[in-house]
Amino acid sequence: MTRGETLNQIRSAMQRGDLIAARAIADHAYAASPKDALLADTAGDLALKAGDAITAELRFREAAQLQPDFPDFALNHAVALQRLGRHRAALTVLAPLERSGRDVPRYASLRGASHRALGEMAQAARWYDKVLVLDPRHAKGLHGRARVALERGEAAAPSRFDRALAANPKKIDLWLGKAQALDAEGDPDSARTLAEQICSQAPTYLPGLEFLSGLLLAAGEEDFTAPFVNAAQKAPQDANIAVGHIATLVGLDRDAQASEVAAAARLRFPNEPYFALQEAVHIGTSGRWDEAEALFAALPGYVPGRALYEARHALRGRDLARAQALLDQVLTNDPWNISGWALRGIAWRLTDDPRAHWLHEQEGLVQTLRLRGPDKLIENCAAELRRLHRGSAMPLGQSLRGGTQTRGILFHRREPVFAELEIAITETLAEYRAGLPQTDPDHPLLRHCDAQWELAGSWSVRLTGGGDHHTAHIHPQGIVSSALYLVVPEAASGPEQEGWLEIGRPKTDLGLDLPPLRTIRPVEGHLALFPSTVYHGTTPFRSAERLTVAFDVVPTGR
Repeated sequence: MTRGETLNQIRSAMQRGDLIAARAIADHAYAASPKDALLADTAGDLALKAGDAITAELRFREAAQLQPDFPDFALNHAVALQRLGRHRAALTVLAPLERSGRDVPRYASLRGASHRALGEMAQAARWYDKVLVLDPRHAKGLHGRARVALERGEAAAPSRFDRALAANPKKIDLWLGKAQALDAEGDPDSARTLAEQICSQAPTYLPGLEFLSGLLLAAGEEDFTAPFVNAAQKAPQDANIAVGHIATLVGLDRDAQASEVAAAARLRFPNEPYFALQEAVHIGTSGRWDEAEALFAALPGYVPGRALYEARHALRGRDLARAQALLDQVLTNDPWNISGWALRGIAWRLTDDPRAHWLHEQEGLVQTLRLRGPDKLIENCAAELRRLHRGSAMPLGQSLRGGTQTRGILFHRREPVFAELEIAITETLAEYRAGLPQTDPDHPLLRHCDAQWELAGSWSVRLTGGGDHHTAHIHPQGIVSSALYLVVPEAASGPEQEGWLEIGRPKTDLGLDLPPLRTIRPVEGHLALFPSTVYHGTTPFRSAERLTVAFDVVPTGR
C-alpha cells in the first residue's frame, strides 16, 4: 500500500470516529516503512489524540530526526514533551528553531507555555507577547498571557482575561481566571458573583467549586463547602464532586464532616473503594478508632493509598509492628515517598530505633542561618508583603489556622524586591548545603547532596495573634522545607515560646505524646531550613505580628 493510500484509509477511519482503527493502520504502515518521517508523525499525532503521550513523543522524535529540515515535526515533538510535563526537554527541542520559528505564532506559544510551566514568568510573558504581536487573536497566546499576568500580580490581569474570553468565550478555565483576577485585584464580591455563575452552569468543574469555597471561607461563612453540596444535587452521578468535598473539609480539620460525606458517597458509589477508605481514614482522624478499625478490616485487599493511611491508623492505635510493616510496603513501592518517611521517623522514635537519629537528628539537618542579601531587604520585603496580605485570606487545604497567606507563587511575581529575596535565599541555601552531613544514598534528603536544587513553591504568611498558628504538617513534594522570619512578635523572646517553630512534633490527630525534636525561636532576618520528611508546626501567640516567607526545595528537573 502506498503512503497516499494509507493516509486515505486513516482519514476515512477518523471520519467514522474510529480512532483505534486509524492508529492501527498508522502503526502498521510505520512499522513497514520506519524511515518515512510523515508516517512517523502521523502515528504520533494519532497517539496524542488517543492520550498516549509516551508513544506520541517517541514517534514525533523519530519524525524530527528523519527530517530535521521540517520544523513542524520538531514542534509536534515539543507538544508531546509538554503533555508529559517535560518542559525543559521541550525547550531544548525548540531552541535550535528560534531563528526560523520566532515569527511563527505556534512556536512562540509553545515557548511561552514551557517557560510558564517552569516558573520562568518573565520569559513566558516575553514569548506570549510575541505571539500576540504576530496574531492578536491567538487563543492560546491570549489565555497564556492572561495567566502569566495573574501569576505575576499584574494590574492588567482582569482586562487580559476579557481579551482572551472575547476570542474563546466557551472556555471555562478563562471564566475562572477572570474570577481569580477580580479577587486578586480586591473585588471579592464580583469574583464571587462570577464564581457562583460558573458553579451553577458547570457543577462538575472542581476548580470552580474549590475557588468559590475559598471565597466563602474568606467571607467568614461557616458553610463554606456549600458549593459541593449544591453541585452533588445537580450532578449526583459525578463521584469527583464528593472527592473534592472531602478534601476541602479535611484541609481545615473538619474530619468528622469529611467522614460523613465519605460515608454517603460510599453508599452512592458502592464500586468505588476510595470512599470506604476515606470514611475509615477520617472517622479515625476524628477520634473514633474502633469504628475506623472495623472499616479498615472491611476494605477490599487493594485500594490505592491504603497502606499509608492504614499505617497512620496503626500508629494512632500504638500497633507499631503493623505500622512498620505497612510503611515498609509503602516505601518498597515508592522508596522516596515523603509522607512514608515522615511516619517511619515517628515509628522509629516510638520504638527507640537508632535510625530515628540518622533520619532527622544528625547535626546539620536542621539549621538556622542569617539571610544573606543587601541591607534593607527584610524591611522592604515586609512592606511589600503587608500590601499583598491586605488582599489575601486564610487558604483552603493548608496548615494555617488564622492569619492570611499570599496567593500563588510568590517568586513568580514581578515586584523587584521578591527577585532580590529569591537571590538572597538561594545564596543562603548554598550555605545550608555546605553544612549538611555527607552524601548518603539511603537517606531521603542526603541522597540529593550532589544534585542541583531549585525552589518550588513560595508564599508568605502573616499571623496577628489571637491563637494564630500552623498545625503540624509536612510538605510531601519537597526535600527541604523552610521558614524565613521577616517580622517577629516581641512575645517570641519570652519564656512561653509564643510563635516558635516546632520540629518533629507529630500531628495532633495521631494522639502521640512525642515532644518536638527541636524548637526554634524566630529571629528577624533568619532562615530556618530542615528536611521535608519531618513534621513541623508553630506554637500559638496572643498578639502582634508574625510575618514569614516559606518555600520548598526540590532537585532540579523533579
